[in-house]
Amino acid sequence: MRKYFGTDGIRGSVGEGLITPDFIMKLGWAAGRVLAKTGSGPVLIGKDTRISGYMFESALEAGLSAAGVDIRLLGPMPTPGIAFLTRNTRARGGIVISASHNPYYDNGIKFFAADGTKLPDEVELEIEREMDQPMQTVYSRHLGKALRINDASRRYIEFCKSRILSNVDLKGMKLVVDCAHGAAYNIAPTVFEELGARVISIGALPDGLNINEECGATKPEMLRDSVLENQADAGIALDGDGDRLIMVDSKGNIIDGDEILYIIARARREHINGGVVGTQMSNLGLEQAIGELGLDFHRSKVGDRYVMELLLEKQLTLGGESSGHIINLDLSTTGDGIISALQILEEMSLSGHGLCELKQPMNKYPQRLNNIRLEGRVDLGHYPEINDIVREAVAELNGKGRVLLRPSGTEPLIRVMVEGEDAEQVENLVLSLTRKVEEILRNHQ
Repeated sequence: MRKYFGTDGIRGSVGEGLITPDFIMKLGWAAGRVLAKTGSGPVLIGKDTRISGYMFESALEAGLSAAGVDIRLLGPMPTPGIAFLTRNTRARGGIVISASHNPYYDNGIKFFAADGTKLPDEVELEIEREMDQPMQTVYSRHLGKALRINDASRRYIEFCKSRILSNVDLKGMKLVVDCAHGAAYNIAPTVFEELGARVISIGALPDGLNINEECGATKPEMLRDSVLENQADAGIALDGDGDRLIMVDSKGNIIDGDEILYIIARARREHINGGVVGTQMSNLGLEQAIGELGLDFHRSKVGDRYVMELLLEKQLTLGGESSGHIINLDLSTTGDGIISALQILEEMSLSGHGLCELKQPMNKYPQRLNNIRLEGRVDLGHYPEINDIVREAVAELNGKGRVLLRPSGTEPLIRVMVEGEDAEQVENLVLSLTRKVEEILRNHQ
């Protein structure tokens, strides 16, 4: 059983629970002790732009140094950039300080192994065991040294640019790029500009407090307005740590992760080993459209960690989530918003079609998602009456839709999802289910 790590590292509100300087310093020490056994290189530390990143960067640096491990500081850097540089610099591990799409008052820590993939479960569990030991500092001559990698951004920019065909440029494209005031604020616009696009940047003025605030992949409305106002060919929205992508077409339609996954699968179907991985939340229309391409469609649990696990199990290379996490394993070791956007822009350039046309063959089912906020974690298995009302909703859809209730892996929420052919029926069912689940939980408090 995990004591500290969740499905995507450790995350929470700054100053509460585990997200405190003293805990993070000891986490750095424990990780240093474990990673010291895996090689001789340094450990990289990168972060997004939230104000608490400075504090936790210093805490991790102190802990790693106390464990006798050298440190390389990257500064603000998208999560996939940290994964790339961990592998590229022959580091023994990488640490990301970020709470992804969460607001500024949250933060978190996640790790990459030397090959740029997320740490295996057994390594995370070993770090947890070290956390339960008293912290001891190595002898002074063996303390870790910290240096800054000054060209980290340029290395990652060049890597991203190398992920599309060399004969493709984006000259003539006008793009709006929303960086969510996050880690990609000075990297994403440069990538697209250097490939020839005319870029209008928004969400690119981080102040430590505005990350993800009414912008980025979780709030694409500002991007949509800017695309229409500037008559752009497409809009690109990243989240705070740059691993998630949502797009907007020239007509102002929001293109979610399912549609992005479909467009990439269709364009690259000869290179993806015959199948695509989605999640339990992936739209039924995506599953049908992938099947029409002659590809298998597999569903994992929600979370890019589980998408990755199924990709490796099935020996596939392409998978993703509706929320915009897209993994192209033949191009990167983890989900990457910039590289995923480049795959779409490459197809627009080669085909001569706009985003609106590229997504047309996929017909999305009406889908509605509601969140029920909780005081703490809830095990839905302890409430048989909830299973009963879910079965009733499934029966009402009569085989022409899906119902899913699941706890969030990163927040104290229960997510209620209904999809089906009839939009009005879907709306009524999700509202009814939400009300009934809230009532059952309230009666058991």
